[in-house]
Formats: sequence, C-alpha cells, structure tokens
Amino acid sequence: MGKANRKGSAVLLLCTMSAILALLEPVQPTRAPDCGGILTPLGLSYLAEISKPHAEVALRRDLMARRASDLFLGSADPSSRKRITSVEVAELWLSIIPEAGLRLGIEVELRIAPLHAVPMPVRLSIRADLHVDMGPDGNLQLLTSACRPTVRAKSSREAESKSFRSILDKEVDVDKLCLDVSKLLLLPNEQLMSLTALFPVTPSCQLQYLPLAAPVFSKQGIALSLQTTFLVAGAAVPVPVSPVPFSMPELASSSTSHLILALSEHFYTSLYFTLERAGAFNMTIPSMLTTATLAQKITQVGSLYHEDLPIVLSAALRSSPRVMLEEGRAALKLFLTVHIGAGSPDFQSFLSVSADVTTGLQLSVSDTRMMISTAAIEDAELSLAASNVGLVPAAVLEELFLAPVCQQVPAWMDDVLREGVHLPHLSRFTYTDVSVVIHKDYVLVPCNLKLQSTMA
Repeated sequence: MGKANRKGSAVLLLCTMSAILALLEPVQPTRAPDCGGILTPLGLSYLAEISKPHAEVALRRDLMARRASDLFLGSADPSSRKRITSVEVAELWLSIIPEAGLRLGIEVELRIAPLHAVPMPVRLSIRADLHVDMGPDGNLQLLTSACRPTVRAKSSREAESKSFRSILDKEVDVDKLCLDVSKLLLLPNEQLMSLTALFPVTPSCQLQYLPLAAPVFSKQGIALSLQTTFLVAGAAVPVPVSPVPFSMPELASSSTSHLILALSEHFYTSLYFTLERAGAFNMTIPSMLTTATLAQKITQVGSLYHEDLPIVLSAALRSSPRVMLEEGRAALKLFLTVHIGAGSPDFQSFLSVSADVTTGLQLSVSDTRMMISTAAIEDAELSLAASNVGLVPAAVLEELFLAPVCQQVPAWMDDVLREGVHLPHLSRFTYTDVSVVIHKDYVLVPCNLKLQSTMA
C-alpha cells in the first residue's frame, strides 16, 4: 500500500512539473498576415519595360566578351575568330501564368561575322518560365523553371544561314544563358531580399515585413501576403492577436495602378502598441498653471505648497492605443493617465486624471513611407483617477487640464512618427501617383512604381 501511494505521488509530481514547464515555454508567434500587396499586370509591364536596357547591357557583356583562350592563348582555328559584333534587345515582355509563375520573352538582334567581313543579322529568341519560391531563410527567390532559346539567321540562302547558326552555337553558351536568364530582369534575388530588411520607425523601434508564403499568381496580378514583425531594442514584440483574420481584398480587374498595397487595422494598432511598449508616448505636457492659480480652484493645493511653483503634467498610456478604420475615416483612441504635480526635478504628483482622447488620423505617402499625423480631436473625456487634494469635480478637471491635453498629446504623437513608417518595398524603387483609400478594417494604397533616377 505504501509503495502504491509513493508511486501515485511520483506520477502526480511528474504531471504537475510537466504542466508548469509547459506554461514556461515561450509562446510561438501566430503566423497571420496583417498587410500585403498585389502587383498588377500593368506593374509587370513596367518592370519589363525598365528591364529592357538592363538586359541589353547584361547580354552585351556576356555575348561580346572575348574568350579567355582568345585573350591569352590565341587560336589558329579560323572559325574561332568569328565574333558577335552587336547586341540589341528588340523586345522584352513578361506575362503571368496563373497558379504557376511568369513567362519571360526576349527578342535579341545580333550581328555576327568573321573578321573583316560584313556582319550578318541574327535573331536570338528566349522564352523562359519563372517561378518564385521561399528559401529556407524566409526570403523570396526568383527561379527558372524552363528556358527555350532559339536562333534564326536572316539569310535567304540556306547554306549561309546554317553557317551563321553554327557560328552562333560556338559563340553563345546556351546553358549559362538559361541559368542566368532571371538576372536579365531588374529583380535579382538580392533585391527581393530587400523586402525583408529592417526598417526604422523610431531610434528604438523597427519593423520587418516577412512573407508567409510564395506569392499567388492569377489574372488579377501577383499577390503577396505579409506579416509585420515589430521590434523594440532589437527584440520582437509579441503583439496581440487580431480578432479578425486579414486577407487581401478582391480588386477590380480594371486597376490602372502598378501596385496596390493593403494594410489592415491590426497593422496600425500593432504599430501603436509597439510604440507604447517602447515608452514613446510617455510625455511631459507643458502648462501655464502654477500652484497658486491651481489653489484658486482646488483649495487643498494651497496647503501642500507654501511657495508658488509651476505645475507639471506627466502623461503615460494606461492601456494600449486603438486604431479604428471606417469608410473614409481613420481615428486613434488613446487611454492616458495624467499625473499632475509640482517640483522640478523632484516631481511629486498630488492628482491623477484618466484622459480618454479620440483624434482623427491623416494618412498620406511620401516616397515609400506612410506618413501618419493627427487631425482634429473628435472626443475627449477627463475623470478623476486618484487625489491627495480631495474630490475634484469633472467640470473643474476639464476647465484646468482639457486644453493642454488636447493641444499637446496630438503634437507629441506627430513628433514620434515624424519620419513616417516604411511601407513594404524593394530597394531602388519608389512610389508615385499614390492615393490612400480608407475602408472598414483596412487601407488600400494604389500607386505606380518608379525606378530611382540613380539606377536609371
């Protein structure tokens, strides 16, 4: 009987310890999108257009480079003295293969001839199927699925055409060309990796956009869902889980923009949540009041201070801010505790006030950053939280402290986000022709892409 009790006690202890250890295990972050974007067929056409001169430079470098054997060893074989004398990309296009990837088409005009002979025009056609995968590091990779180069010599004489095709076969390394075909676009994998770069928000806060899966290809465009990781002092902040799952909204097929970004209400709320955790919204509110003027309204203040001292308001968030998105409107609701006291640097609070403030938000885009600023105060309510100077009516609190709170809190918020918030983007590109459309629960940002002038 004793052995059975000891055995039962040991099992109970083991179960209890297992339960405790389970509670101590770190909670894995929920993988759910809070933003994303759709590259439209027009945007894809723009990428093809700006890739054309880049592809021409790359092909000219690869096809016209003299072989190492020619440079160092020389060659007695006359056929090896044939060469490509010019390379011109006549066409470059990209199209979407629904549920699969992209098709790349390139038409290249070449001129090839023996030394001291008139070059002959040759057409090199490249058709390649591309797809995007997620690498083990979570970055996107543009890969070649299939590649089909063909050559046509522009000669009416069959024998001459075959001769030049044979020359071209010796001059062009088809396997290498197909292996590197994706690099002919202005979207090398190094640039796709720039999407997941760390972007600063404030000196202590950063954000990072992480793809949750490879993009989805459809007639509507290329859709990519992203999850934002917010960091404070280099450590990820576990933001609250969104009560409403976010998915990319359906878009009209007639979109005239290159790219449409979508940011959920949860994205904005998580941003303010992170800034609150970083202490960015702990503020000192200037006031024109002194202990003497305050004593005229709250008599017990006079018994605390026998000399006239400036009144200081110190505010902090008592709970997380909340962003509300409705059709055509964005608002921020703040839940503050304002401590009122005197003395500097030895601040001593004698009164605490709860302040619930709702302010409108104005959203715009500059370059690749979302600019967020406060608009008019829509609602503000003060109530007594704690007092060492007796009961203070709400009307007196509002008379004394409502104006400085409503003036200074929005100004502080604007200063914190004065540099804006980086939107998902690739390096070398900026956004133009931008509009911001606020819907219930999400914001759409239709825009066009523009290759930065330094890379043009």
